[in-house]
Amino acid sequence: MPKVVRFGISLEKNLLGKFDRLIREKNYTNRSEAFRDLIREDLVKAEWKKNKEIVGAITLIYDHHKRELVNKLMDIQHDFGELIISSQHIHLDHNNCLEIIAVKGFSKEAQKLADSLKSVKGVKHGTLSLSTTGKDI
Repeated sequence: MPKVVRFGISLEKNLLGKFDRLIREKNYTNRSEAFRDLIREDLVKAEWKKNKEIVGAITLIYDHHKRELVNKLMDIQHDFGELIISSQHIHLDHNNCLEIIAVKGFSKEAQKLADSLKSVKGVKHGTLSLSTTGKDI
């Protein structure tokens, strides 16, 4: 386990009170873990901005009855085959499907794939959630 370093932080009382309420709502057991997560989140965002290797998930909601939609989505995914490591198709109801696409690669390519998929007519909603490979955190 890495060596732990203790240091102090000065905050206005009002800001600390808000932070304490927030971390209680999120079920943190202590401030230290909450601060570690905030720092990690900024480090991960920096990886995305620097176009480093990331992992993530693209989620899509779409009507599978829309003419040629599924074929268009599959064609786009095949164009980005080196980026996609897994996909899962879930039938939500008779009309709506959820597609979850796991990606690993450079952040700009992941964003390009997500934008390409979300822009297809018939896709009701799409999101890209990026994370870190853990190598630099």
